[in-house]
Amino acid sequence: MEQDRYYHIYNRGNNNDLIFYEDENYNYFIKKYRIYLDKYVDTLCFCLMKTHFHFLIKVKNTEPDISEENKNPLLTPLEKAFRDFFISYAKSINKKYHRTGSLFQYKFKRKEITDNTYLKNIIRYIHFNPVESGYSLNPEDYEHSSFKTILIKDNSWLASDLVIDIFGDINEFKYFHDQLAEQSEQNQEAKQTQDYKSFKNFCSLPIPALTDKNTK
Repeated sequence: MEQDRYYHIYNRGNNNDLIFYEDENYNYFIKKYRIYLDKYVDTLCFCLMKTHFHFLIKVKNTEPDISEENKNPLLTPLEKAFRDFFISYAKSINKKYHRTGSLFQYKFKRKEITDNTYLKNIIRYIHFNPVESGYSLNPEDYEHSSFKTILIKDNSWLASDLVIDIFGDINEFKYFHDQLAEQSEQNQEAKQTQDYKSFKNFCSLPIPALTDKNTK
């Protein structure tokens, strides 16, 4: 990963297992993330789900860490920070919940985001993960994402100002998300209508008479 570039970082639990067992795990995950990654990246947005997570980051323009403990010919300091973060969190979860084995899939995924339109779409995609997965009706209802933090322009650790700059202003940020929210609501209403029609049609079917063939 290169300095001043944007990346979508994501991964899921091994075999699609849980990586968050209870609410306190989400806060602990973010706490660990900040310990290991704040030095190297600006975090624009995130979403933590029961079995997977998403971050959008911008790599900071910092001097490389060449201390003895960070010398690794196979990993950059940033890659090592991610690795150490995942190992640290996994060890804590394994100990607390008496589990063994890998918590995450072998290697986290990363995809460079190269243009502003793609940036907007990936921010919205990350925030709508809980909606698409059925955890909430809209992004604002979900507790374990950055959506509400950005709305109140909290820069205590998220790069909220950078996100708002990408959209132009906070109203454009909200409008861009509201467009998809309206579409999601319409899709949900259409699905419910279709489900009701299917159920109604099913209920209107004639009941087959019992025969020897039916009862065998």
